[in-house]
Amino acid sequence: MQGKLLRRMLTRYDLYLLLLVPMVWYIVFKYYPMYGLQIAFKDFSPSQGIWDSSWVGLKHFDRFFSSYYFWQLLWNTVSLSLYSLIVGFPIPILLALLIHETPSRKFKKWLQNATYMPHFLSLIVIIGMLNIFLDPITGMVNRVLAVFGMDPVDFMRKAEWFQTIFVGSGVWQNMGWGSIIYLAALSSIDPTLYEAAKMDGASRMRRIWHVSLPGILPTIIILFILQIGSWMDVGFEKALLMQNPINAERSDIIATFVYKTGIQEGQYSYTAAAGLFNSVVDFILLLLVNGYARRKTESSLW
Repeated sequence: MQGKLLRRMLTRYDLYLLLLVPMVWYIVFKYYPMYGLQIAFKDFSPSQGIWDSSWVGLKHFDRFFSSYYFWQLLWNTVSLSLYSLIVGFPIPILLALLIHETPSRKFKKWLQNATYMPHFLSLIVIIGMLNIFLDPITGMVNRVLAVFGMDPVDFMRKAEWFQTIFVGSGVWQNMGWGSIIYLAALSSIDPTLYEAAKMDGASRMRRIWHVSLPGILPTIIILFILQIGSWMDVGFEKALLMQNPINAERSDIIATFVYKTGIQEGQYSYTAAAGLFNSVVDFILLLLVNGYARRKTESSLW
């Protein structure tokens, strides 16, 4: 077996050489930085370096877990992730089904282009658009509210609106791009299955329910597992850009806390412990969901 693999690699060495680029990238930017995780268990001093800093065990974890803001940070992170999952995960699937079932090629192309383009806008542009459209005085949304006799709302500075704006704008920006993989899965379904269902008298909704959805179910499961694997990583850059002192009670998540306390205040070991906690939760959730999917279905990451 090893001899066959070696011969195959030598025969197609050019293709295997292409693997070196992503492998080097992962080693340099993903695996090598794990060496620095030990500062979560040390009193790290830049002058002493990682290796020579003194070990303190779980001191920083205990400090983080016992802090008065721990539960607020955890709740903000988990609730934002759950909101994003409930609202954001199904919409690309529904959009892909809509595009797939649209008979007009012209409308299908227009819909695809209209939903894909926001993905290529930078977060800075997205946040700028939100500030313009939601401005309490000149914003389009508040102008519409004024037509109906409603008072203006300062959406970007209302803590209770943060998660809705965060998730809603994220869905608008990414639903088209996220639907691409589902469209690819839909295109691989055998057309004779649709013809057989139609001959049996199945309506369009029945064909979607009994042919389309089962056909893309493995793809849905894999992408769901991947999203659960980043459960605690809910968009640090966007949350930071949208954050202000007024909405901080809802917008301050573990990732923004790590940035502000670790990078800006220089508490490296303390925030390394908080970041490691974040990653461990993601890893455990990934193992649990992947294991459950493997037991219940034939689709899983491994």
